[in-house]
Amino acid sequence: MVENCLTGRVLMVTGGTGSFGQEFTQIALQHNPEVIRIFSRGEHLQQEMERRFNDNRLRFFIGDIRDKDRLWRAMDGVDIVIHAAALKCVPVAEYNPREAILTNINGTLNVVDTAIDRGVGKVIGISSDKAVHPVNLYGATKACMEKLFVQANVYTSGTRFSCVRYGNVVASKGSVILLWREQRKTGELEITDERMTRFWIPLEQGVDFVISCIEAMVGGEVFIPKIPSMRITDLAEVIAPECQKRITGIRPGEKLHEVLLTEEESKHTREFENYFVITPEFPYWTEDSFMFGGELPEGFRYSSNSNSQWLSREDLEKIISEIT
Repeated sequence: MVENCLTGRVLMVTGGTGSFGQEFTQIALQHNPEVIRIFSRGEHLQQEMERRFNDNRLRFFIGDIRDKDRLWRAMDGVDIVIHAAALKCVPVAEYNPREAILTNINGTLNVVDTAIDRGVGKVIGISSDKAVHPVNLYGATKACMEKLFVQANVYTSGTRFSCVRYGNVVASKGSVILLWREQRKTGELEITDERMTRFWIPLEQGVDFVISCIEAMVGGEVFIPKIPSMRITDLAEVIAPECQKRITGIRPGEKLHEVLLTEEESKHTREFENYFVITPEFPYWTEDSFMFGGELPEGFRYSSNSNSQWLSREDLEKIISEIT
């Protein structure tokens, strides 16, 4: 087995029983870590996950990132933290803004402070394309999470913080794929807007990218993978070509297209073959690890509707068949 940044390390995943956490655990175990601590609120999900993996390298901690004392106990001796815990459902966050702020922002502050105080080596936060020019509270809280992580590097030289930002994850909890599979039984699919486009990434690819970023990070970067876009109508045709399509209109807090990299950010971004790295604009950034990357043209914007990579219906059919 090839040794990497996870080998022999003590890892902790906040929100570890979610879609990302479970896939990360499955892949990370192949890299032979010493321990993976699963930190989450769901006792039943933890029991299911424990039965599924049946691996004595897993440790299950019931806890909420709002609870700093519990985080303090859970991070004892941890080398790497993957921060995936969040309230992620856009309508739920819109209806319960206080709760979203307490978890996604205050909880992130607790993760930052505890990781520094416990001497964790690396902490990487899982962000979203919705953090870019946010039009809903969930996106705004993720934008705050990124800012907190990037700036946390000024407080310590021992703990490094970075973020990964990517788009919609295929068949994750809350995915439109799962919704449309249910609606297919009724003979009618609900589509908000036929012009809509989205970035699309398989969960396994997202996890592999996060692991590669843990390996490469020096602290302060926001990593963005180059991933394809898809038209929402193409996805609907693949999932349920026989169904009628009912246009419902864009929901509150929803965008027509998503953006992963803005014109302003591109001024201090480096481009590589398969990803971008947004570098910090703070005095502490003295590392030249990413300076060999290419500069982006003036006004560059990485958007789902102007992307150079697109998933065809054939591509989508293959993806759907693999997750069925």
